[in-house]
Amino acid sequence: MSAQTPDGGTTPPRTLPVLRAMIDALDRELLQVMARRMALVAEVAEFKRAHGIRIRDAQREADVLRDRHERAVALGLPPGEIESIFRVLLRSSRDHQATLRAEIPLDERPRTVAVVGGHGKIGRLLVRLFGDLGHQVLVVDTDTALGATDAAAAADVTVVSVPIEHTEAVIRLVGPHVREDALLMDVTSIKAAPVAAMLEATRGSVVGTHPMFGPSVHTLEGQRIVVCRARGDAWAEWVAHTFAARGLVVTEATAEQHDRVMAVVQVLTHFQTQVLGLTLARLGLPLGETMPFTSPAYLLELYVAARHFAQDPALYGSIEMRNPRTGEVTAAFHEAARELADVIARGDQPAFAQLFGDVRAFFGDFTEEALHQSSFLIDRIVERT
Repeated sequence: MSAQTPDGGTTPPRTLPVLRAMIDALDRELLQVMARRMALVAEVAEFKRAHGIRIRDAQREADVLRDRHERAVALGLPPGEIESIFRVLLRSSRDHQATLRAEIPLDERPRTVAVVGGHGKIGRLLVRLFGDLGHQVLVVDTDTALGATDAAAAADVTVVSVPIEHTEAVIRLVGPHVREDALLMDVTSIKAAPVAAMLEATRGSVVGTHPMFGPSVHTLEGQRIVVCRARGDAWAEWVAHTFAARGLVVTEATAEQHDRVMAVVQVLTHFQTQVLGLTLARLGLPLGETMPFTSPAYLLELYVAARHFAQDPALYGSIEMRNPRTGEVTAAFHEAARELADVIARGDQPAFAQLFGDVRAFFGDFTEEALHQSSFLIDRIVERT
């Protein structure tokens, strides 16, 4: 469409390259605005640290999202997409405040933290986490000159971050060198056995932890970590506060409760993903042949399965084989699969509907949240494909 000039004439329509260049210029302006916004966030972090204010203010975030939603509607912009953009901005703001130590009191003494396995994937993340909060981090691994026992003797906090099959041996190695006024902790995916080993190996404080996320996460903000207190409340409080200050959501549990729940959260989830992947690989239908027919839900399942099998089998094998309740969970899976297969083979629609209703009742109100959140995920996947 031609534009009218002040003297009543018209200008030719802008070409596609001109329009794209104008969009690029606006995007650069947006980035400048975002940079200025983040500078203000840094000032907010400084104020919060000086006055002992928590990073996250749920009411403030709700007010921001409501206001931006209303303004988007008034401007004719898609409110859902604009809200998503501002949710990302708010999360980035919280993460930036955490790296600026907004929840670390100005008078808190930095600790010396030894990360045994600090060159591993989770180890590197822990090194960054404690470093972000101002602690002195000693990195120990098979390729470092610093040994595990020397580091444990020098550290206020010794973190064991090694493969599950080596965890207890490393605990027995470093435990006797941990001072009585210091802390020994681990980050293993099972908890009862490592916690028992730590309690036996050291007279210092003991805390078991389990990050419920992998090393490839883009941000620590909002990620969950389980904390299992074992000995020494003061150090347990320090651990919980430290993780919360870096933006993690802390869930406290006993080691036994952790392993019972992980039998479902990890073992069952990984097992069913492995069964799906193994079935697909053995059906004889090439994956590529299914892709032109894929639904968003099928594609989401494929992403989860392919992501799973792209990772280390030693990690998943240890998680599933060392959980004390694995046999119970896999047996329940087999029984459920057999029961459902029998119903389908008989063509028994009433029985099928009964099973459907039983499971829906189990999920309860969570079904509404699941519909909402999964629709959001599916929309994002469709956008990127």
